[in-house]
Amino acid sequence: MESWVRAVVEAIHSSGAQAVIYLAGGASQALGWLLSMPGASGTVLEVVVPYSRASMAQLLGKMPLQFTSKQAADDMALAAFNRALKLSGPGLQVMGVGFTGSLASSRPKQGDHRFYVSTRTQNCLRTSHVTLSKGLRCREDEDRVSSYFLLKAIADACRISATIQSDIPEPEIPKESFEQFDEDQELQHVIDGQVCMKVYHFSDSMEKNIDKKIILPGSFNPLHDGHLKLLEVALSICNDGLPCFEISAINADKPPLSIEEIKRRVEQFRKVGKNVIISNQPYFYKKAELFPGSAFVIGADTAARLVNPKYYGDDYNRMLGILLECKNTGTTFLVGGRNIKGVFKVLEDLDIPGELRAMFISIPEEKFRLDISSTEIRKNQGL
Repeated sequence: MESWVRAVVEAIHSSGAQAVIYLAGGASQALGWLLSMPGASGTVLEVVVPYSRASMAQLLGKMPLQFTSKQAADDMALAAFNRALKLSGPGLQVMGVGFTGSLASSRPKQGDHRFYVSTRTQNCLRTSHVTLSKGLRCREDEDRVSSYFLLKAIADACRISATIQSDIPEPEIPKESFEQFDEDQELQHVIDGQVCMKVYHFSDSMEKNIDKKIILPGSFNPLHDGHLKLLEVALSICNDGLPCFEISAINADKPPLSIEEIKRRVEQFRKVGKNVIISNQPYFYKKAELFPGSAFVIGADTAARLVNPKYYGDDYNRMLGILLECKNTGTTFLVGGRNIKGVFKVLEDLDIPGELRAMFISIPEEKFRLDISSTEIRKNQGL
């Protein structure tokens, strides 16, 4: 490993950034450089090499019109970014990296030897395109050059200054594009389903167990002391994990929240220094896919709906199958007592199927009971 490459890799691993990398057709040496240095496990969340057409189509959910293209690299970076959001720790910079190349092979190619590398973060998309001088290098050397550019792209996304210290002919100077997103655009990407979530990390504390989230979903219109107390009690029961509130911008039976409304609700969490996630998944089985291994904090009324076949087309087996899939991802539900039709009920009052009981954990009434709701607060305020 060249000294300048080593220095860049060390800087990347020290940056605190985390990445998922999808690449096909080159830049394989960059993976060796990144993974061979101490700190790799803190930076590289996952690497996928979708070399076959079927693998690429499955990864992107579509067949690219052209495999070695800016669009393909951008799509790979976006898919990698969404994956990184699901795997990353709290408060860390997250990126998705996409690389696709057409380099020298065992058979001569009629087209250019070229590659595209894209990096996607929450607020920007960077893409570089390089056309190599055909016949100048063997495949191994073209792979090395493409690895230089992949490494530099990751460094640039980490805001690390990196200069490729190798002779690159002028015709091989990359063509670059850069697209910046403001907060409104970031939220619109979530609403449109392009990006799976936006995380607002307002808490100053860094919890020990960053792999597990304790999530209290809701509309929080408004956020009140009961919400804060409920998540605090849930955290004490779980002993460890990252406490988060979660708002779905998409509602199962109502129009999506407007950007202005989302920002208004997010501001409540900024004022009290609590983490909040904006997602686009209103259903718990989809939330379980988005936050695998998490504990969701819910009321007894929500728990009752979760196990009611009525909400699964009156199909008991479908309900059971969906919730067992959630169970297999490590999902659990912490259930607090709620007034249901004028009667205060706790988990023990509900008929939970035996196969699912281990998923549900009771929050004792003596630890938490608050009968006020956001709906009542809005009504009392004349809203």
